[in-house]
Amino acid sequence: MKTRFQRVESLKGTEQRVVFLVRFAFVGLASVIAGCGSPDRPEVIVYTALDEPFSQPVFDRFRERTGIEVRAKFDTESTKTVGLTSAIIAERLRPRCDLFWNNEILNTLRLQQKGILRSYQSPAAVAYPDSAKSPSGAWYGFAARARVLIVNTNLVPDGSRPQSIIDLTDPQWRGQVGIAKPLFGTTASHAACLFTAWRDGEAKQFFRNVRENAKILSGNRQVARAVASGAIAFGLTDTDDAIVELEKGFPVAIIYPDQREGELGTLFIPNTLALVKDSPNQDAAESLVDYLLSEEVEQSLAEGASAQVPLNPKVDQAARIETPQTIRAMNVDFEQAAANWDRARTFLVEQFTATD
Repeated sequence: MKTRFQRVESLKGTEQRVVFLVRFAFVGLASVIAGCGSPDRPEVIVYTALDEPFSQPVFDRFRERTGIEVRAKFDTESTKTVGLTSAIIAERLRPRCDLFWNNEILNTLRLQQKGILRSYQSPAAVAYPDSAKSPSGAWYGFAARARVLIVNTNLVPDGSRPQSIIDLTDPQWRGQVGIAKPLFGTTASHAACLFTAWRDGEAKQFFRNVRENAKILSGNRQVARAVASGAIAFGLTDTDDAIVELEKGFPVAIIYPDQREGELGTLFIPNTLALVKDSPNQDAAESLVDYLLSEEVEQSLAEGASAQVPLNPKVDQAARIETPQTIRAMNVDFEQAAANWDRARTFLVEQFTATD
């Protein structure tokens, strides 16, 4: 079965162009009514948490293939998905966002729990494992990243390098390690997963110790850069931020934590796609979902600067980083983690809002 994107891409010539424009005429009309578009060019509004340098080229290729304009709203590194999620919730009575491209999964599941997402069974998702998609079609996971330790090799000798996220709390590294504030983005997702994997008391003690021992930075990119510059010895970040510093030639190494027997394993967090109920450009948004789930896009994200991990088994795995097939991956119940988030967040706000 062809995806909506493939059907749009196959239209050729003047006659087919007319068919294309008729098909998406209501999309342009909806944009005019909303005051945000033109009737002669279909568009889709995407709220995007993946960094602009990684996602914008994908949008550009989609526009070139289909003629559909992608209007992307990005957010800052410090607030990331929380800001975009809050905007979608605030606009729920009059949605502006058609598609949410989240660079993690926690806030996507929160939107699902609030009844804000709509179902779409994308033909492009057939090959994806069940763990990477909602049975109802409310969300799809693709292009994952791993939560890793990045180490400055000049500051930390090989035999002394950390092997677990617990090493962030080791007093010998006090003031020399870093973590992004665990209220946003993948660091918040990681925190929610730890509150699910551990007892509450254990998770709370871990984050108390982190707060006392580590420098709390505004984002994962800032953690990776601080390690690369030698401002700190090591820190917790994502593979996309870590590999940028490694491939620039800085003296850093990537460590996939908690690989020993009895440890949690390394957490892999997928990007997620979700369509918003009652949005103005639904057909165009579905076409973009089909395209983003294509083998072409996952391969390009794996080969690009962000080195994402493909979740579609038809895509050759990227050799630049480890994958859930090559190392011990953390076993995660993301839906339970999302359900636990409000309770975890209350504690984390108390601990980390005074660290600015």
